[in-house]
Amino acid sequence: MAKFNEKLDKYAELIVKVGVNVQPNQKVVIASSIESAPLTRLITKHAFQVGALDVIVNWADEGITLERYKEAPLSVFETAPKYRVEERTELAKENACFISIVSEDPDLLKGVSGEKIAANQKAMGQALTEFRELTMSNTISWTVVAAASIGWAQKVFPDLPLEKQVPTLWETIFETTRINTDNPIETWKNHDATLNAKANELNGKQFKTLHYTAPGTDLYIGLPEDHVWVGAGSYNAKGHEFMANMPTEEVFCCAEKTSVQGYVSSTKPLSYSGNVIDNFKLTFENGRISNVEAEKGKEILQDLVNTDEGSHYLGEVALVPDPSPISQSGILFYNTLFDENASNHLAIGSAYAFNIKNGENMSRAELDARGVNTSLTHVDFMIGSDKMNIDGITKSGETIPVFRNGDWAF
Repeated sequence: MAKFNEKLDKYAELIVKVGVNVQPNQKVVIASSIESAPLTRLITKHAFQVGALDVIVNWADEGITLERYKEAPLSVFETAPKYRVEERTELAKENACFISIVSEDPDLLKGVSGEKIAANQKAMGQALTEFRELTMSNTISWTVVAAASIGWAQKVFPDLPLEKQVPTLWETIFETTRINTDNPIETWKNHDATLNAKANELNGKQFKTLHYTAPGTDLYIGLPEDHVWVGAGSYNAKGHEFMANMPTEEVFCCAEKTSVQGYVSSTKPLSYSGNVIDNFKLTFENGRISNVEAEKGKEILQDLVNTDEGSHYLGEVALVPDPSPISQSGILFYNTLFDENASNHLAIGSAYAFNIKNGENMSRAELDARGVNTSLTHVDFMIGSDKMNIDGITKSGETIPVFRNGDWAF
């Protein structure tokens, strides 16, 4: 137990110093389940130790969430609580940093009305438009991290004895976030440099199109002119570095909204709004999703695509080599934060403004004109495998291998 507490404390310190890089006199906002309270308390301690002005925690409870979805009327989910929206937006404008601790049971809302889930996603998406723009332009610092929970651990390790499931998930989290190294903070800085070097190589090539081929996939994705690949760390408007996802193994860019053609198949389940969507295929015509197929969760996936017009298009394009540590662990996490870092992935919905040159300083109209998609949602789904090849096509028509058999080709 003492060893676990030591690791949990290091993890909290890493989240504060690298995840959001808390600055003196800065407010910190944490979204946490009550099951994750021990980690949340340690994050609070470390935040104050580096000079945080205040730490504000927004608690959630899965049991209450489930009862609300089961018993509350649809009208409750069709509007967003004004006070919650105003608080979050006001804190963002005050340069607060935001930490989201994910620990959800992937099957929490299984069997719940898809209409309620879709209504809630749309209402919150609309209400948080301003806040989302502040995060997706990297105006503020934010990070998404994980904490083990009973429901999640049971889904990931169903064959283990009950008493070993949560400890095993915690140890996996520590391993993938590099807590088990001698100096996690220094290790993360080196990892950041490695991913940035790969992003710089891609930026130097400025491909016009990426062509993906794999079993069930034949997809062309156009990239905007002056696009910018980004790896690991980002910088907020004040020039302070932060790490939006921990763990992370990706370098990512944005798609040109109307320049996606073909079809793509998932290679891992997608845990979305308390449901699991699996074995699905999306077909694109002129950038727009024209057909949705799924063996499991088709209704939920279709509702996601129908959130708004922008959710019919791609935003993020991310490259992750199959030999990455999370992929090689062989663990299916049923959690996008982890599974997306084991696989090449795409995102339905909004793109990040900073993925084109000077995009963070552009108006919405200017971004639209450059083909940078906007939506009420941003949902990653996994498409990579050791059978995937990707070619980059230059403006002159030259084809250059980018991935071969799921790994970098250069």
